[in-house]
Amino acid sequence: MSFIERDKPFIIAEMSGNHNQSLEKALSIVDLAADTGADALKIQTYTPDTLTLDLDQGDFFISSEKSLWKGTSLYKLYEKAHTPWEWHEAIFRRARKKGIKCFSTPFDFTAVDFLEELGCPCYKIASFENGDLPLIRKIASTGKPIIASTGMASLGDLEKLIRTAREAGCQDITLLKCTSSYPASPADANLMTIPHMKETFQVRVGISDHTQGIGAALASIALGGQVIEKHFTDSRALGGVDSAFSLEPAEMKQLVEESLTVWQALGHVSYEPTEAEKSSMKFRRSLYFTRDMKAGEIIGHDDVRSIRPGYGMSPEHIDLVRGRRVTRDVSRGTAVSWDLI
Repeated sequence: MSFIERDKPFIIAEMSGNHNQSLEKALSIVDLAADTGADALKIQTYTPDTLTLDLDQGDFFISSEKSLWKGTSLYKLYEKAHTPWEWHEAIFRRARKKGIKCFSTPFDFTAVDFLEELGCPCYKIASFENGDLPLIRKIASTGKPIIASTGMASLGDLEKLIRTAREAGCQDITLLKCTSSYPASPADANLMTIPHMKETFQVRVGISDHTQGIGAALASIALGGQVIEKHFTDSRALGGVDSAFSLEPAEMKQLVEESLTVWQALGHVSYEPTEAEKSSMKFRRSLYFTRDMKAGEIIGHDDVRSIRPGYGMSPEHIDLVRGRRVTRDVSRGTAVSWDLI
């Protein structure tokens, strides 16, 4: 059975490091995500040492003025953001209790092995790892579904990712359009890539959205996206490494509800009245006599009008009616029909 079992939008709440190194807060975020109606909660499985070196200078120090994390080293950032491995079992257990699916992003081989021991049902590949083919091969060899973010990847990079995953044993692949800036500008979202990606690779598609708000995420559904991943926090005001571009519970609930609305509204190509519209057909315009007339009288220009309701002859025939004679007496407000002229 697929991790994503349906066609309607599948919403993933990404906890990331918004637990602020508190297991109690992490479990609360699980509860809140379940309460919003999100389909899944995602965490990340790494340690600072599996991601980088403990250096506080040069390439390992974040100095960009545009970064939310300016002024710290990569190691210290990941130390603050990582989800301790000893918490994982409790988080997975809490998610099962609350009826929400839980899975993770592994960042190295040891993380994959650890998550396999926990029975992780699906694996996420982060944008920054979507070119790490050995890691992708390791994840795919589990046979579990893969959801991969496409940030910074070229068309060729994604072709390699999919080919590697399929050759290693994974046939259930989802690609999420992603812009790897934090927060991301809607102008950089390039959502038109979503239908192209779906057609090119013949896989399920969606968005891993770092823009603020839910507009871009909802638009992705109209373009064929099925999966939405948004970072999630209990409160932006309380801080957290990703809180600036994370949704709060009320916003996540709105995303869940409105994504279903957008999906339902897509429907299919239709130019005919729906069943719901048929009862409204009577409110269309049609032809009616505007005065009492005797049998044999000639119908003048102002003797018939196109008005509501719609029980009479179509307005398109008004020129055929004028100048004809009525076949019997009619009263003002009678619907025009062929047998009366």
